[in-house]
Amino acid sequence: MTNQLSKISDKKDSEKLLSVGMDFEEEKRAGSFLQQDNYMMLAEGFSDSFELLGVDEAFKRYPEVKKKYYGRAFKEIGKEFEPGTEGGYFIRVKKGKTVELPIQACLLLKTQGFQQKVHNIVIIEEGAKANIITGCATATGINEGFHLGISEFFIAKDAQLNFTMIHSWEENISVRPVTCVLLDENATFISNYVCLNPVKDVVMYPTALIKGKGAKAYFSSLLLAHPGSTLDVGGRTILNAEGAHSEITARAVSLGGTIYARGQLIAKSKNVQAHIDCNALLVSEKGIIKAIPELETELKDVQLSHEAAIGKIKKEEIEYLCTRGMTPEEAQAVILRGFMNIDLMHIPAAIKDSINFIKEKTLAEGL
Repeated sequence: MTNQLSKISDKKDSEKLLSVGMDFEEEKRAGSFLQQDNYMMLAEGFSDSFELLGVDEAFKRYPEVKKKYYGRAFKEIGKEFEPGTEGGYFIRVKKGKTVELPIQACLLLKTQGFQQKVHNIVIIEEGAKANIITGCATATGINEGFHLGISEFFIAKDAQLNFTMIHSWEENISVRPVTCVLLDENATFISNYVCLNPVKDVVMYPTALIKGKGAKAYFSSLLLAHPGSTLDVGGRTILNAEGAHSEITARAVSLGGTIYARGQLIAKSKNVQAHIDCNALLVSEKGIIKAIPELETELKDVQLSHEAAIGKIKKEEIEYLCTRGMTPEEAQAVILRGFMNIDLMHIPAAIKDSINFIKEKTLAEGL
C-alpha cells in the first residue's frame, strides 16, 4: 500500500483534515480521495472490490456511466440540480463484494472566497457492501467561500452503504449539499451527518426514493450550532415500495445559533413504516431551534410517526455535578457529551473512535 495522502497534504492543513475524519496513514482505510478547490489531488484504492476515481476521469474511462447515471437520480425523484460543476468523486463497489475498511474522501476549500462546486456519483452494485466517510473542510486561514456538493447514490438490490459526512467549516462559509438516493429491492442506505464547528449556514435536505420492496433508508444528524450559525438540516424519504422502512433522527444543540431540524416522509405504497425523531437542547436563550416534521400519505395501510423534544439543561443537573467538584462550565460540557451520544447513530465501528475524538475536541474548545 502506498501512502500518497500524507505526502501531498499541506502540513498546516493536516489538523483540519484530521478534524473531518481523514486517516493520513491509511492503514484503516480502503482508499482515499482528495480534492482542493476544483483540482483533484489524489484518488487511490487499495482493493479490487471497488473503483475510486475523479468523476471526470470516470466519465472519460466509462462513457456509459455518464449516460446511465449522471442526473438520473434527480430526474427520477423530480428534482433539479445545478450543472457546471468541477470535479467530485466516483465510487463503484462491484457486485457481491464487501469492502471492510471505510473508503475516505475529502473536499477542501483551499482558496479565499472560492466557490467549490462538485458532483459525486456512488454506485453500490447488487449484493455489495461498503462504508464511506467524507470530510468537507476549509484550509487553515480561509474564512470565506462557498461549497456546493451534488451527490447521487445508486444502491442496487441487496446492497448496503453506510455513508458518513463530517463538516468542519469557518464562520463565513455557506454550504449546500444536494443529495438524491435511489434504492432497489432490499437495499439499505445509512446516512450520518456531523456538523460541530462554526459555519455561516448549511442547507441540506437529502432525498431517498425507495423503489424496491423491503428497502431501508436512515438519515441521522449530530448538530452543534454556534452563535451566528444557521443549520437547516433534514431528510426526506419517498416510500414507493411495499415493506419499505425509513428513520430520520436528529440530535441538536444550539449554543446561540439557529437550527431547523426537518424531516419528511411520503408513503406511496401500502405496508410501509417510517419515523422521525428530533431531540434538541437550547443552551443559550439567543439560540433558535425548530423541529419541522411532515408526514404524507393517501393510503390506510401505512405507519408513519414523529416525535420531537426541545428543552434546556436542567439547573438541578448542573448543581448536582458541581457538588461532585465540577465547575458549572465543566458540568455543562459533561451533560452535552452525554446528550450528543453517537451510539444513537448508525456510525460504523471502524470510524466511531475518530468521530468521538472530533466531538470531544470540539466541545473542549467551544464551550
